Amino acid sequence: MAKAEKLKLAVYPGTFDPITNGHIDIIRRILRIFPSVLVAVAPNPKKAPLFSLEERLQMIRTATEGFHDLSVEPFQGLLINYLRKKGATAIVRGVRAISDFEFEFQMAMMNRKLDPKIETVFLMPSEEYSYITSTLIKEVAGYGGDVTAFVPKGVSEKLLEKFPR
Repeated sequence: MAKAEKLKLAVYPGTFDPITNGHIDIIRRILRIFPSVLVAVAPNPKKAPLFSLEERLQMIRTATEGFHDLSVEPFQGLLINYLRKKGATAIVRGVRAISDFEFEFQMAMMNRKLDPKIETVFLMPSEEYSYITSTLIKEVAGYGGDVTAFVPKGVSEKLLEKFPR
């Protein structure tokens, strides 16, 4: 039996529209497990993002300033192809609830079929972030609610620009 390849580079893919404290929690925890992490930001026009790809990249870079062994970049196309190109060995996905797990499980099984050498790792967020979603943040901000407790510094200001009170 061939020796299993060690997990080296983990990719945390997503739309991050916008990045939340839940995402930051997952990134911190990934960095405790993997020697190197790449946050891969998808344009995802199907979701009709509030923020442009460049805005999302900048918000993530600002929110993760000072994090070591972390890079942030955009990606397009099939995630497995992107991981192969980067030499990554793992996909990390945050799972908040059973409803998340069902979809993520299907994606993980498809990715395993496409490339059995790439592992999918599920991380649950810390309890204090388990209910936070980017969609919920945008909805609260859109109605004039204060989201500063749920997003990294600077993101709430960007939301105010999109949803002036």
